Amino acid sequence: MKQLELTRQRLMRDLNDMKVFTTTPGKGCTRLPFTCAAQDCSNALKRLMIQAGMEVCTDVAGNVFGRLPGHNRKLPCVMMGSHYDSVLHGGDYDGIAGILCAIEVARLLQENGEQLERDFVVAAFNDEEGMRFGTGYFGSGAMLGLRDVDYCHKYKDIDGISIYDAMRAVDLDPEHIDDARWPDRSISCFLELHIEQGPVLDRENVDLGLVDCIAGIKRYVIKVKGRADHAGTTPMDMRLDAVDAASKVISNIADWARESGEESVATVGLIKALPGGINIIAEECEFTVDIRSRKQEILDNISSKIIEAVKKETNIMGGQYEIEEKLDAHPVYLCKSLLDSMEVSCRNYGYSFKYMSSGAGHDALVIAPCIPTVMLFVPSVNGRSHCPVEFTDVEYFVKAVQIMRDLATSKLSERD
Repeated sequence: MKQLELTRQRLMRDLNDMKVFTTTPGKGCTRLPFTCAAQDCSNALKRLMIQAGMEVCTDVAGNVFGRLPGHNRKLPCVMMGSHYDSVLHGGDYDGIAGILCAIEVARLLQENGEQLERDFVVAAFNDEEGMRFGTGYFGSGAMLGLRDVDYCHKYKDIDGISIYDAMRAVDLDPEHIDDARWPDRSISCFLELHIEQGPVLDRENVDLGLVDCIAGIKRYVIKVKGRADHAGTTPMDMRLDAVDAASKVISNIADWARESGEESVATVGLIKALPGGINIIAEECEFTVDIRSRKQEILDNISSKIIEAVKKETNIMGGQYEIEEKLDAHPVYLCKSLLDSMEVSCRNYGYSFKYMSSGAGHDALVIAPCIPTVMLFVPSVNGRSHCPVEFTDVEYFVKAVQIMRDLATSKLSERD
């Protein structure tokens, strides 16, 4: 019980300390990649890892890794972690809590004199959210060798700054992004602890969620192009109104997701009309689309409907369109043997649990196709996330740390 209380106190302290790393103090956590706030957070995580007795390094993608040596350092490591970036005006638990819990697992291993057969690595990934550049999973993707120099040049933020230039601004060299790739078979398994970001566990008063599936995601930026004209003098049958055409597509997207079932969702999160005058017919309407589903065929079907609708409406209007795919991540099903092991631990401790899917992506989404992966959810109060009121009681993190520590030391995570 004394150790559990110590874990609770340390997690409360660490979670509170991380709240300062935001560019919007008092208005939620805004910690976008390659900014001063992100750099300061990265450095703070390094200090915590060093204090926990880990060997620490930062890679060219901005990821931070802390490593506890195992008996046989040639064996693939056990990795646990999450991301340290945030959305705009987000919460203080999304991503960062999973890193802090992983550091706490490392502390417990050290304090109890438990040296694993192989290295235990805490991973703090950069730019999981994709908020700044509209992509996502940059750091974990780089670790897997899925990011290159062309990728860094291609994606830009709303100010026209590319990932490439943003990296250079914080003294990271995008020309060597390949150096972030870990050798094949160097990671035995990946464990991620995360807040649920939804209402299920909190509503049902369940301690922990064992995630067996992560929904796939497709993201697009779509531009419908018409012609700017006077709002009062241009007859309706002579207009090339980009907003009119785009809105006919947008109005159907949510219904296509509802009709698909399987917990599928679709969101138009950003709409911009140009030139943006109250008395000017829009010459361009740009909007984003985020589609998520457990079923790849549903993702493909909704995407096809959107693309066909854009083609149809711009043709009727007499305009043009551009469709840029920002992300295409397939649904993944997580490692059953690791899930089984977590279930045993939950039963042993008397913690309530349920199997569930994740509608949010997480670094586990891109890692799972390559490495045995598992996720553990803790409740989010009222299901609120990506907003300043996001909150999880520290007691749930303490329980989750126990489960993850058991998993890290289990024979299942000690396989090659």
